[in-house]
Amino acid sequence: MHDTTALLVELGSVILGLGIIGRFAGRIGLSPIPLYLLAGLAFGEGGLLPLGASEEFTAVGAEIGVILLLLLLGLEYSASELVTSLKTQYPSGAVDFLLNATPGAVAALLLGWGPVGAVALAGVTWISSSGVIAKVLADLGRLGNRETPVILGVLVIEDLSMAVYLPLLTAMLAGVGFAGGSIALLIALGTVGFVLYLALRHGRLISRAVSSDNPEMLLLVVLGLTVLVAGVAQELQVSAAVGAFLVGIALSGEVAEGARKLLTPLRDLFAAVFFVFFGLSTNPAEIPPVLLPAALLAVVTIFTKIATGWYAARRAGIGSKGRWRAGGTLVARGEFSIVIAGLAVATEPRIGPIATAYVLILVIAGPLTARWTQPIAAKVLSRRGRTAGAGTTDTAEATNTASAADARNSTSAADASGATVPAAREEIPASAD
Repeated sequence: MHDTTALLVELGSVILGLGIIGRFAGRIGLSPIPLYLLAGLAFGEGGLLPLGASEEFTAVGAEIGVILLLLLLGLEYSASELVTSLKTQYPSGAVDFLLNATPGAVAALLLGWGPVGAVALAGVTWISSSGVIAKVLADLGRLGNRETPVILGVLVIEDLSMAVYLPLLTAMLAGVGFAGGSIALLIALGTVGFVLYLALRHGRLISRAVSSDNPEMLLLVVLGLTVLVAGVAQELQVSAAVGAFLVGIALSGEVAEGARKLLTPLRDLFAAVFFVFFGLSTNPAEIPPVLLPAALLAVVTIFTKIATGWYAARRAGIGSKGRWRAGGTLVARGEFSIVIAGLAVATEPRIGPIATAYVLILVIAGPLTARWTQPIAAKVLSRRGRTAGAGTTDTAEATNTASAADARNSTSAADASGATVPAAREEIPASAD
């Protein structure tokens, strides 16, 4: 078969297959990410039907997928929101890092991966999936809950931390040494600070320069600018993903809203390609031997994420039920974990299989823990002569009740991705928090 013909047939089959998989995942109420990973495993090296003709295109598409994931994530937040989150949520961010990065680092050292592998696996276990969590919050009708801003605050801290973590990891993977890593870190910090300054002081001017009433022109300018900045960032060892994230932060207002609507379908397409590509690069035969350590790591980090959310919600004065809901919602890992593993797999190939198995477990477990952590905690505590809602029935609880009531009466609420969704519903009685 002619090379171009084979490319078109393979590429068309892959995209059609992803569409079918996505629809199936929606029907059963599951994130499509684990199914995309499984599809990549099925058609990659050692799979049922290796894809050869479209491999190069898929690799480029995967790079674009990472860039668009981070761009759309940056468009969710304004610079002022990031600064506010840093000021109010940094203790929770520190606890999040210590509780969730430590298990990954310790596991990598026990497996004999060395310092670079430890830093990489620490990132895999540290970062929650903003995309999966945003969808879970919308699906469960919790966007109006009082604990939701706390959850989003922790996610913002994690996302912003990537601007420091990814350049540091990239420098370590390149083997540039302490001096080179320090330079890369300084460049990253300087770049982030400069972009935040521009966004805070001159965000309107930047948005006005990019703005266009023509959707086609807006799409081309934003996408072109993002890819260009990502390429320059990659050349400076700052990471293309961070460059894209900073472009998203710099844009605000109507421009950010318009760009989000235009780029979301592209993001979904190329992000799916990215997850498939990661699966393609992993040999399925390598996963069964790492299932046990991946499962143990998943169990440990389920509890550490629940503890993180509980602590963050407690700091914000949220009641006991809201604390458990916050903890359970933060469990899911996804896109960032795969991005980190994708960066590290060339230097430490063993991280690919364990990261794939780990993400598969937690992207499935995440929606379940979000739904059932609080009821299970209530049942366990009630057996000990307590109730999950006891102990915090102060003004914060009353405020939470009012927030839930307001959410019921609202006609709509904007979710974390900027889309309009049905009004948030609190599923608990008004007497509870």
